[in-house]
Amino acid sequence: MQTHSEPSQFGMQPLPMLENGQKLILAAASLQAHAFKTMMRYQIETLAFLKHRYEQDVKLAEDLVAGSEFNDAFDVFSNFLQNATSEYATEAGKVAALTSKLTSETARRVRKEAETAIEDMAAKTVA
Repeated sequence: MQTHSEPSQFGMQPLPMLENGQKLILAAASLQAHAFKTMMRYQIETLAFLKHRYEQDVKLAEDLVAGSEFNDAFDVFSNFLQNATSEYATEAGKVAALTSKLTSETARRVRKEAETAIEDMAAKTVA
């Protein structure tokens, strides 16, 4: 995101600090938007998982009421716990993968902003 300064109406270049301040504000806004997007991804993943788990809770209650013997209830409940444990472990893996992906995206964005800032400073030093 290199920008070239245009002379102002007074025939002077804008102050370098002002230009760098604008770039800093734009970079900060970009990172905030990325953070917001990241938090929304986490919320979507969490809500989808909770919806599924709540549906399984309702199914457990239905299955427990439908069983006529204690052994049936025990099997239903142990099956429920086994599935729930497996699904929570799977979800933890998804969250870890999502965290890794989002962290690398953020690092890539910060690196790109830093490279752009360095290139701009180098271009101004040469000019």
